[in-house]
Amino acid sequence: MIIGSVIVDAVIYNAQSLKDKRAVLQSIGSRIRQQYNVSLVESDHQDVWQRTEWAIVSVGTARTQAEKELQRALAVIDNHHSLEVTNITWEWL
Repeated sequence: MIIGSVIVDAVIYNAQSLKDKRAVLQSIGSRIRQQYNVSLVESDHQDVWQRTEWAIVSVGTARTQAEKELQRALAVIDNHHSLEVTNITWEWL
């Protein structure tokens, strides 16, 4: 069993309140959860309007399987027009 985790730091430029930020995060998070076999949580910067950190985790029988799911989730985040990814950190267990 392989566990892959990705920490994603991002900036949300157009957020003027926590409500704006949560709307963007909810949109992206629900799309990722519905389409891919990953778990996703906002792990830091919960009280900051224009910044977020997500932890995304996938478990699989092979590293390639878990990595594909994580790459697909990252593609959804990268393709969203409301935010810009500033840092991605990978870890394998």
